[in-house]
Amino acid sequence: MRKMLWVVVALAMLSTAAAAQPAPERRAPEKIIIDTDVGDDIDDAFALALALKSPEFDILGVSAAFGDTATRARMLDRMLGEAGRGDIPVAAGKPAAVNLAHFTQRQWADGGKLARPSHPDSVDFILRQIRKYPGQITLVAIGPLPNIGALIDKDPVTFRKLKRVVIMGGSINTLTDPFGVAAPIAPHTEWNIKNDISSAQKLFAVGVPLQVLPLDSTANLKMHELARDALFAHGSVLTDMLAVLYNQWSYRREEGSFAVTRKPTPTLYDPMTLASLLDPSLCPMIPMHIQVEDDGMTRPVPGTPNAQVCLKSDDDAFLHFYVKHLVEK
Repeated sequence: MRKMLWVVVALAMLSTAAAAQPAPERRAPEKIIIDTDVGDDIDDAFALALALKSPEFDILGVSAAFGDTATRARMLDRMLGEAGRGDIPVAAGKPAAVNLAHFTQRQWADGGKLARPSHPDSVDFILRQIRKYPGQITLVAIGPLPNIGALIDKDPVTFRKLKRVVIMGGSINTLTDPFGVAAPIAPHTEWNIKNDISSAQKLFAVGVPLQVLPLDSTANLKMHELARDALFAHGSVLTDMLAVLYNQWSYRREEGSFAVTRKPTPTLYDPMTLASLLDPSLCPMIPMHIQVEDDGMTRPVPGTPNAQVCLKSDDDAFLHFYVKHLVEK
C-alpha cells in the first residue's frame, strides 16, 4: 500500500513538473512578398499554391512583374479569390510590350469575376511594406527583375531594410543529364536574368542578404506524371486550379496553325524558392560572390560573398515534399 502511495506521489510530481515546463515557442509566420511573372510558364502558379498552403508564411502581397502586368494581376486576383485569400493585396509593376505571345494561361486569367478594379503600383506597395516591417520581410522574386531594379533605383536605403531577397535565376555550372543521355549544357544566360540584366546587376551589388537558386538546382525538378496524378486527384480548390492551369499551359496552338504542341512535363523551377525557406535541407546554400556580366551571364568570381547559392537540390525529396504539402489536411 505504501509502495502504491509513493507511485501516486511520484506521478503527481512528474505531472506538476511537466506542467511547469514552458510550451515550445511557436515561430511567427515569415512575412513574404512574392514578385512573379505568373501566366507564362506554369511553375509560378505552382509556387503561389505552395505559399498559400503554408501557414509558415504571412503573405503581405503578390506583385505582378514583366510584360503584361495588368493581365498577370487579374490572374492573381482570380487565383487568390478562388483560394479564399482575396484579402492578400495584388500589386502591378509597370507594363511593357514584351513576351506577350508567351502568356500561356491568358484565357483563364481573363475569365472569372474576381478581378479587382485597380492595383497599386508594385514599387510603391513594396516600399510601404518594408517601411512598415523593417528587417522582417523576405522578398521572393520568381520572374524577371524590373520591379526589383525599380525598387533599388527609387529607394535603395529602404530596399536594404528587407530581411532578405530570394530569387530563382542564373546559371553557374555545366548541367549534366543524370541518365547520361542528353549532352551537357554549358552555363548560359538564364531567362529571369537576361530579361533585365541591369536590374540583376543592381540586386547583386546593393548589399541586401540574397539567396539564389539557379538552374543548377532547379532545372532537374520535373513534375512527372505520377506526381501530377497524385496532386490533381486530391480535389481541393488549389489542386483543381493547378490542374486547369496546367492543361492550359500544356497545350499551345501555334499562331496561324491548327497544330497543337504539347509539353506535358513541367519543371518546377520557382517553387523551390519557397520550399527552401520551409525546409532548407532541400537546397543547401553555400556563400559565393556572383557577378552578373553585361551579357547576362552569372559568373562566380573571387571576392567577399554577395549571395548564398544553392548549386544542388534533392529532386526526389522536393517532389515528395511538394505533393505532400499540398494534399495534407
